Parts: sequence; C-alpha cells; structure tokens
Amino acid sequence: MGKTTGFMEWQRVPAPKREKSERVGDSREFILPLSDEEAKRQAGRCMDCGVPFCQQGCPLGNPIPDFNDAVYRGKWKEAFLALSATNNFPEFTGRLCPAPCEAACVLGINQDAVTIEQMEKEIIERAFAEGWVRARPPSSRTGKRVAVVGSGPAGLAAAAQLNQAGHSVTVYERDDRPGGLLRYGIPDFKLEKAVLDRRLKLMEAEGVEFRCGVDVGREPGYAALREQYDAVVLAMGARKARELEVPGRELSGVVQAMDYLEHQNRVVSGLASLEPRLNAAGRRVLILGGGDTGSDCLGTALRQGAASVTQVELMPAPPKVRAEGNPWPRWPLIFRTSSSQEEGGAREFGLMTKKLVGENGQLRALHAVRVEVQREANGAPRLVEVPGSETVYEVDLLVLAMGFTGPDTGLLAEQLGTKLTPRGNVQVDAHFATSVDGVFCAGDASRGASLIVWALADGRETAKAVDTYLTREASALPTKGKDCAFG
Repeated sequence: MGKTTGFMEWQRVPAPKREKSERVGDSREFILPLSDEEAKRQAGRCMDCGVPFCQQGCPLGNPIPDFNDAVYRGKWKEAFLALSATNNFPEFTGRLCPAPCEAACVLGINQDAVTIEQMEKEIIERAFAEGWVRARPPSSRTGKRVAVVGSGPAGLAAAAQLNQAGHSVTVYERDDRPGGLLRYGIPDFKLEKAVLDRRLKLMEAEGVEFRCGVDVGREPGYAALREQYDAVVLAMGARKARELEVPGRELSGVVQAMDYLEHQNRVVSGLASLEPRLNAAGRRVLILGGGDTGSDCLGTALRQGAASVTQVELMPAPPKVRAEGNPWPRWPLIFRTSSSQEEGGAREFGLMTKKLVGENGQLRALHAVRVEVQREANGAPRLVEVPGSETVYEVDLLVLAMGFTGPDTGLLAEQLGTKLTPRGNVQVDAHFATSVDGVFCAGDASRGASLIVWALADGRETAKAVDTYLTREASALPTKGKDCAFG
C-alpha cells in the first residue's frame, strides 16, 4: 500500500507547528498542514505489510492502508470516502486521538510508524475545502424517536448513525451548547470550536435536534424521558473527578482540572470573564497528574501567563524505549513529551502529596515525598515512600488532574433502576443494552474514562444495536471497516 519501497526511502516527518513563542500568546491551533508533496510521501510510507495491525489497533477499524494508498496516488476524494465510511468525525480524531493505530503499525517494530493521525486530519480538511462533506439527510423516516443523553463524542456518533438509519434523534445536553468535553474540556489550541460547530451544523441540517441546557435527571427525569421515546441512549461521559484526600484540600487555590479548563474555554469563546481564582497569571502553578488533561492544563496556564508551572506525576518516569514486558503491538509505555510540555514548565515524577499548607485560607505550599515502585511476592506493584525524601513546593494555584472515577449515575439509578458495575459505571451487555428495556449506554459512561476513538466506536456500535431493537431486524448500519463499502 502506498509505495512498496516508500518506508525505506522516506523518514517520518511530523506536521509543522507554529513557533512556541508565538503559539503560547494565543489560543488558536498551532499544528499546520503538510504540503501536498509531503503528505504524499508520508502516505507512501504505508508498507505492504500483509496484515494491517493498524486496523486492529484502531477501535473504529479505519481502512488505514486504503486511504494512505489513495493519498499517495493523489486520489484524495477516494481517501475521504474510505475514511468517512468508518469514522463520523475524522476532524476530531485527527486532532485529539492518541493514535493507538500508530502504536500497532508494523513499521513501528523497528522504525517510526506511519503518520496516520495527521493523515486523517489532512484528508478531512481537504474534503471540507473541496466541498465533499455535505449534509446527507436520510431519504425517509421510520417514525421511531430516539433520545441521546449527552453530546460528547459517543453521543454524537450514536446520533449521527441513528439519524442516517431514518430515526428521529434528539440530543439532550446539560451545558448551554452541544459538544460535551469537545467544547468545554478540550482547549482551543488543540481543537478550535469552529471545527466542532462546523460539524454540528451539518448534523442539524441532516435532521438531528439538539436541546441544550437540559439536565435530564432533573427535568423531565430519566423515567419520563424513556416514556416519551422509543429508545434512549445514555452518553453522559465519566466526569466524576478523582479527589485529593489530604489535609488542606479545602484551601482556596485548589481547583479541579475540568473546572479550570471549562472556564478557560468559556473565556476564549467569549462566554465568560476570567475569574481571579481560575487565572494563573503571575502565579506559581502546580498540576497533579501527568496525563492529557494535566498537559492541557499546563498549556492553558502558560497561555494565561503563569510565573511558573510544574506538572507532577505520582508514578516514576517511564522508560524511553519499550520494556521487555511491553512488546509491539501493545501500547508503548514510554516517556512522552506533549505539545504543551514542549512549550515550557517543569515535570516531576514519583511524588506523593502528603499535605497542603496555607495562610489566611489561601494555599501557599505543597508537601510531598518521593516514592518508588516495589513488587509484592505475587509481582503486584506497590508504591513505597523513600525515607528522608520530603520536599516542599511553593504554590499559589494547584490544579487536580488525577483522572476520573466514573459517571454521575445517582439520579439515573434512582429513577430508572439501571444496574451499575462494581466500579459505578452503567452496566451493559455485549450489545450496549442496559438492564432497562429500550435503554442503551455508550462511551465512558459504561466503559469508564477512555479515548475519544473508543467513544466514537462505542457510539457507532450502540446505534447499530438500537436500530436492531427498533426495527426488529438485523441493522444495516456499518460499524467497523469490514462492514463498510465505499467508492
């Protein structure tokens, strides 16, 4: 696929970026497009590997060799048709996905993998520019009505697919605008909201209805919603944040990551004024958590003009290359540097917070201790404090980005009696059906906090199951690549 010898002739070339000194001065996206010639070369590196492990690594089953081959041959519309057959929103995954497909790329065994994520973005942006992406309302309606609760990636994917099947879909969103975490959880420097609004406008033109500012659990209530619709899809995400349970947590200056990011997104969109408590300007900022959310907080703090920013991880630093127990094509547990970490700030590893200290109710210092990983007799890891390694950080703003523990299911379980898993997620069967007839669940609400590409895949699979439930026939909706035809 691509050029047979392309992977031997051309090296991986990442997309160009705006200069760091420039991009931290605004909130616009900073990754620039590839030239046509470079895009052709990068697509041409896709080797004739025989078994495309990249498709196995992609939860959507995207036909990666096919669209790379089309780009190499200059057949951009063919590439778009191949990609859009399995992925409703390549403009989102092409910007936000951590690319498990690249981790599984056969070329990645001993070279740099093919630039699959960037190629998705190149293809879909070319498609929008050429006018190939158009509203495609269904030719007829089934008369069945479906409610989707939540307008994040899983909810949008389920809504788009169910609408294409001819069902009338209404998406309920608690926030004032649709998009879920795509709108208020992802900074504009990674996803400008015009990109999101462009897609939402297409979905509305196709017949999907969005009702915002509606907290379904309170009004009309989950039970009443189920009575009003032929089926319900729950896609509320998993936004319950993990807490820091140490003395001093109540001090002013300690905020949750999503509160920090959501407020900044509203400020950038002109929907709010910057609150002093969520403004990093001139302050010493500490971020607990080294994942994507923590990285987004780092980039945000730098753009707000923080005096200093330090991102702290509980676990020790991972190795720079795969460990023996982490072979290809598993996800590589290696040291990475995000785009925000490239821009500035310090990083610390293997630190456990012990207490927070303040003055007049305001946070002033974080006390921590070094930890290292030791193995139990059965091989299980455990963190052990290093004696004499106590350290103190002066801090004015502490952002908690330690992950999420699950969805908010209190009212859901109370009103519908929906069964939950031991971890508190919505329990579903192999077809994403909950314990309540006609109620399905997609994405993080059932899976737990995960990747955008898994949310999209779950949304598509759920739509297929709902379509089967409504029609009492095997659904013709495609999900993974093997189900899809294009051309």
